Order: sequence, then C-alpha cells, then structure tokens
Amino acid sequence: MAILRDLALGARLFGRGFGTWVRSPRAMLLGAIPPLIVGLVFVGVLVLVLTRIDEVVRALTPFVDGWDEAAAGTVRLLLSIAAVGAIVALGVVLFAAVTLLVGDPFYERIWRGVENELGGVPDEHETGFWRGLGRTLRDSSVLVGTSLAIGVVLVLLGIIPVVGQVVGLVAGALVGGRALALELTGFAGDARGLALRDRRRLLGERRAVSLGFGIAVYLAFLIPGGAVLATPAATAGATLLLRTLRGESTERIDPAPDAATA
Repeated sequence: MAILRDLALGARLFGRGFGTWVRSPRAMLLGAIPPLIVGLVFVGVLVLVLTRIDEVVRALTPFVDGWDEAAAGTVRLLLSIAAVGAIVALGVVLFAAVTLLVGDPFYERIWRGVENELGGVPDEHETGFWRGLGRTLRDSSVLVGTSLAIGVVLVLLGIIPVVGQVVGLVAGALVGGRALALELTGFAGDARGLALRDRRRLLGERRAVSLGFGIAVYLAFLIPGGAVLATPAATAGATLLLRTLRGESTERIDPAPDAATA
C-alpha cells in the first residue's frame, strides 16, 4: 500500500503542475511552443520509421529465411511489435531531451516562477545560461544513451511470445518514466548544486514517488497532442517533485497585495 501511495503522490505532483497554467498562462504558453514544433518533427520521423519497420526487421532476421513460413512470420511479427514499443519509449525520452534543449529559456522561466511561489531556492547555486545549456546537453546525452541501450534489451525481450510484449511495454514505461523524472528535475537540481548522479541518487531514495511522476508524464506524452500542454506542466511538477524529495516546502506563499503577478 505504501508503494501505491507513493506512486499516487508522484502522479499528483505532475497534476499540480497543470495549475501553473492558471497562475502563469503567458509563461506556460511560451513553454508550449517548443513541444509543438519538436512534436511535429518527431511525428514525421516516427511515421517514416514505422512505414519501414517491416523492411528493417527482415534485414535484421536473415537467419529465419529458411524456417517454416508461419514460424518466420511469427518471429518477425513479435520483433516488429517489440521494436515499435522500444522506438516509442526511446522517442519519448529523446523528444523530452530535445524539447528541453530548444525551450531552455522558457522552461527556466517556468521553473523559476514555481520556485518563487514556494519561497525560493535554499542556498541557491548561481548558474549562467551557458552552464545550464551545457548541463542539459550532457545530462540528455547520458540519459538517451542509457535508454537506447535498454531499448535494445526490450526488443530482444519481444521475441518471447505474449510475455515479452507485456514485459516490454511495462519496462518501457518504467525506463521512460525514470528518464523523464531525471531530465525534468534538471533545472531545480542545478540550482541546488545537484549533478545528474546526485539527482539519480535522490530520486532513488523514494523510487515509487519518482516513478509515479515520471510514468504519469510518459503516459501524457503518448496522448496525441498531450505533450504540448504536458511539457510545461511537467517542468512545474518536477520542481515540486524535487522539493518534496528534499523535504522542502511545496506550499505556495501568497504574494503581498501589491506584488506583481507573473
């Protein structure tokens, strides 16, 4: 039950991120532009890849050419299904990495707005634009590389009838969710002097909460057009996630009556 509660907590933190659409609509609208542009490009690439998946699988499985036609067809079908699942999982992680890179200034503004609402960053480490951009590039490269390696394993699992497909889909969501949680907490982590390995360790301390958040974001990204609204919300929610894991306040501080609104 504790695991279920933690998973639900992580999903709720993502859900709370959507509230930022009401409080800071201008910043969130700007944050919706990068996923819209990147998403259109990714959809085009995905369609192109999926239309060639049969050719790719046939090229990778010459060893079944001499098999019974039914057996060869079954193996290739299972591999095709597994490959599609792995491509989607990797695509989600890669999409998030490219979107965060392209929209870095927009998402930094969203992150900063959320931090300010919650009382600011304790003992903040100042980071410039180029350092932040370098961190995004470095972290994204590591996460995408790791996800790619795991994607190969998922494809191989797909050879196992039925069980392989189920395990592959679940593992894809787990791997994708974990990678998204790591990527999206980059702004908040960087401001606190947390490198990728530090964030990985922090998220691992309450793994179910982190996975609940990441899987919720992953599933939202699978909804057609969902990433446009979800990416800015996930940036805000990731700030709440990291603050929760560090024991910092996630309650909004009401601004003074004459304070400027975002």
